[in-house]
Amino acid sequence: MQKAKIGFLGAGGIARSHVFALDSLKYFYQAPPEIELAAVASAREESRNSFARDFGFQAALSTDDFFRNPSIDTVFILGPNKVHFSHLEAALAMPAVKRIYLEKPVCSNHEEEKSIKNFHGAATGDKTIQVGFQFLMASSVREALIWWREKDFGKPLHFSFTLRHSDYLHSTYREKRRTRLTPAPDGGAMADLGSHAISMMVAFLGKDLQIMSALQSGEFDDVPAGSDLYSEISLFDPKTHAVGNVSGSRVSSGIGDMMAFEIYAEKGAIRYNSWYPDRFEYFFEKQGDWSTRFTGSNFKPVTSFPSGHVPAGWLRALIHAHYVFLTGDDEHAFVPDLHHGLEVQRLVRETAANMALFRKKTGINE
Repeated sequence: MQKAKIGFLGAGGIARSHVFALDSLKYFYQAPPEIELAAVASAREESRNSFARDFGFQAALSTDDFFRNPSIDTVFILGPNKVHFSHLEAALAMPAVKRIYLEKPVCSNHEEEKSIKNFHGAATGDKTIQVGFQFLMASSVREALIWWREKDFGKPLHFSFTLRHSDYLHSTYREKRRTRLTPAPDGGAMADLGSHAISMMVAFLGKDLQIMSALQSGEFDDVPAGSDLYSEISLFDPKTHAVGNVSGSRVSSGIGDMMAFEIYAEKGAIRYNSWYPDRFEYFFEKQGDWSTRFTGSNFKPVTSFPSGHVPAGWLRALIHAHYVFLTGDDEHAFVPDLHHGLEVQRLVRETAANMALFRKKTGINE
């Protein structure tokens, strides 16, 4: 591929992770894509200037100047949730843009969601759009997805997907992240964390699952009414009649950070926990025993670095997500495109509506 001329919209903490991943490509892949860090834009001049200086971007621009830049062909949308839609719309209008990496969520409200559906075909054309659900690129999750598609587990019966951490128990952490405490679907635990679990569920089980109900908990004086700190949804799959739940938590004490799932089917089961990132487990009724599949940092046939037995963490998945985004060179990867992002957004939005019904019924957190 030709050199990718990359522009960042956003210069915060998540942007640091992305520039790290891009810089790391050359260490992990024999034929890494050639990149040029052309420009970074953010609302605050000081932050974009320091980001450009610290991480090697050629220019620090206002957002208006960024969107007028004729050379940028690859855009990373990394700003606050509330600007994702407007930045996506503006990036699609840039004549040279071929690729857009869109951090989740794809948008913040139903009107924006409908607008994306309306302009999706004509506006996106042959552009590559990848949404930032990097957990799908973890080596063990990647291989578990391959097994789920290729092995005979039978029809799913019930399932559970969750992403949990604990940091929002602390007022100092909440204070630094006020913008993420807005009520769903713009903010809250399900939009911020549970969306990764929803994304994982959609990758394994497909689209069009229906939400049956939602619950939420967690109340602090400095958290806006209606904002969920823990939430869970119950779902029904009309294709298979499987049922299950998805949860997202910011207040699970002692957890640290954990993504986990389990799917039970007619002929077997499969499960994963990010506390053990180098493996997943599976069970077949014919065998009668649980077995462990070790994957390490094995992304073969694309790469295996530093070796297949080395555990792979969150940043390694992010690096592979960038490799797939820039090259498309992994036929086994589940790539979360804009359609996938919209399906996740639908479920997040419907979760918000169901949580409102729960609050009305119980009278809590209104």
